[in-house]
Amino acid sequence: MLTSACIVLAAVLVDWVLGEPRRLHPLVGFGRLADRLERSLYGSAGLNGIARKIRGATALLLLLLTFTSVAVVLSQLPYVGTLLSVLMLYLTIGHKSLHDHAAPIVIALNNADVDYARRLVSRMVSRDSSALDISAAATESVLENGNDGVFGALFWFAVAGAPGAVLYRLANTLDAMWGYRNQRYHDFGWAAARFDDVLNYFPARLTAITYALVVIDFRALATPVTASCVFVKSRQALACWQTQAPLWDSPNAGPVMAAGAGALGVTLGGPACYLGEWHQRPILGAGAAATADDIRRALQLVRHSVGVWVVVFFILAAWSHA
Repeated sequence: MLTSACIVLAAVLVDWVLGEPRRLHPLVGFGRLADRLERSLYGSAGLNGIARKIRGATALLLLLLTFTSVAVVLSQLPYVGTLLSVLMLYLTIGHKSLHDHAAPIVIALNNADVDYARRLVSRMVSRDSSALDISAAATESVLENGNDGVFGALFWFAVAGAPGAVLYRLANTLDAMWGYRNQRYHDFGWAAARFDDVLNYFPARLTAITYALVVIDFRALATPVTASCVFVKSRQALACWQTQAPLWDSPNAGPVMAAGAGALGVTLGGPACYLGEWHQRPILGAGAAATADDIRRALQLVRHSVGVWVVVFFILAAWSHA
């Protein structure tokens, strides 16, 4: 367990120092392979829904079993297995990448460069960037991707080591590629979307708990009055999770974003435009509308939460050796 905690700390630090690989990112190559497999297995236009689902599930299994098996072998190699586990975990978490995408939006908004901020946020969200609230959309993306890009991989590493983190990241990638409810992927991407929901069930709720309990500004603990506000925000986050998350269409994004919005004391959600069609989404959180500073605070919330998870890994390691 101590080795696992050290691997987590090393991978988190490497990610923060190096960020996402600029060239030859393994996930890019994986995505291209998935595209080719999709073209091979998708089938003719006249294929029925059940057959298409079977083909999508077959593609999912072929990709996940192949690469997870490779990860198992690599992680168990003598002498270099631990180092390769650090490398694999580093490649499955995207904490620095999340910061690198969101922080420039804050700078652009503070400089009143709305057009540039809108172009930047379009790289983080799947909906129409010309018809969204930039600050709210970026804050939502930071909170949701804290789970999808960081905590999900850390959770599955705790469960099954580096192969678990690899399995999670690849399944999450396939969901991002195939998990759409449009005509092409409604059936073919069904297995990828459902499997991602299963893998994210526990990580999403642990992320929501972390968002609710983590202190964003430690200066708030300086006096009893401000300290009490911290605990009010925690109760608010938990209440938002309980009452608002069930209304959200995603069973895992709902708890994460509701708890995160409640912890930040902002209002998120509401109407959103996807492919030219407006969707009425529930309101999440409580308080004022999000601002550029709330994007910064959301990044801070994720950063502090990562620190808490690393500490928990070491606490569990110490407890297991006691």
